Amino acid sequence: MTTILIAGGGIGGLAAALAAAGAGHRVTVLERQGAFAELGAGIQIAPNGFQALDRLGVGDVVRARAVHVDELRLMDGTTGARVQRLPLDDRYRARFGNPYAVVHRADLHAALLAACRDSERITLRGGSTVTGYTRWDGGVELRLDGGASLSGDALVGADGIRSAIRARLIGDGEPLVSGHTIYRSVIPMDEVPAELRWNAVTLWAGPGWHFVHYPIGGGRFLNLAATRDNGATVAVTGLEAPRDLVLRAFPELGDTARRLLELGREWREWVLCDRDPVSGWTDGPVALLGDAAHPMLQYAAQGACMALEDAVVLGRALAGARDGGDCAEAFAAYEAERGERTARTTLVAREMGRQLYHPRGAEALARNAYLSGLSTEELHGKVSWLHAGPPDAPGGLAAALPAPAAAAGPASVSVT
Repeated sequence: MTTILIAGGGIGGLAAALAAAGAGHRVTVLERQGAFAELGAGIQIAPNGFQALDRLGVGDVVRARAVHVDELRLMDGTTGARVQRLPLDDRYRARFGNPYAVVHRADLHAALLAACRDSERITLRGGSTVTGYTRWDGGVELRLDGGASLSGDALVGADGIRSAIRARLIGDGEPLVSGHTIYRSVIPMDEVPAELRWNAVTLWAGPGWHFVHYPIGGGRFLNLAATRDNGATVAVTGLEAPRDLVLRAFPELGDTARRLLELGREWREWVLCDRDPVSGWTDGPVALLGDAAHPMLQYAAQGACMALEDAVVLGRALAGARDGGDCAEAFAAYEAERGERTARTTLVAREMGRQLYHPRGAEALARNAYLSGLSTEELHGKVSWLHAGPPDAPGGLAAALPAPAAAAGPASVSVT
């Protein structure tokens, strides 16, 4: 039985711990914060995410905590007209084998954390800031803040977009700042007018901005997320944002959407970042996972789902590993299986921001005309490569990016 060290106790790190323990290994998860907790608000889980959660043994728990929305809805944010809807009904579930649902990030994290605590093979260590690692033949030494260290047969870096493990392994500097600022708020549902309590993920798209809302917390809360392409150049994470600043940032918003935006309070802001897809996630018995390997913009609503898929593939690769050398081979196989799918999702997420969410003028009219003409079956086809889960659709990375909007339309209608 090998010992797997995991840097990072978020969704990806805990999922990786469950997968590795399920493959028969001892696991130690090291989290920077003193307590294992998840920040943020709502998160969307497509069928591929539930497929991974089922394989990790927590799918039913998350389903019970999630809100099973009726549809994904795209609206013109300035006129208020509905552009398109993707029903998430029995036909959708039959095609993809699972529901599409929304959940509070804390509820998803709590389900994974409880499963880790129930495992005799998993040790959780809070207050442990990882600073780097050193490899040796057959193993790895993990360095911690303050000079302490920990040895194991293998190491998984699941420590986020500014991963210390990635800095040592790839060394590609700071993440790429997108120039998009997102403002988030969560409010009690009983403060929302009854006629606006829609059981849907609704996206209002405007010129250089969009606004999303959907229920979370078993329907007790409404998650609000408004994003502006404002040319931000400095990364910001969770800073308080004055309510009047948020309202001023979306002057073109139509009447119904503005009513919802005005309900928000205690807003916080983030400047969205990602990285270009790269190879070389592994260094012998060291591998990256989730945002440490392939951070992506929110626009495909797949960041957490990709981390969950990573964990399942990693666990499968680790089955039968007996030492650090076996883990190195397993990690190489894991990257080979995950690299193209995650790269495609990263690039499509970027394009969705441009083609689907933020076009202006003639491009917005072309988007509306194209999407409004698609049937439900055609919409299912647009998302099938992603929502059905791996293995990836044929065509390879050359087919990753959508065609220009005027010619073939956006590649997906998922919203976040």
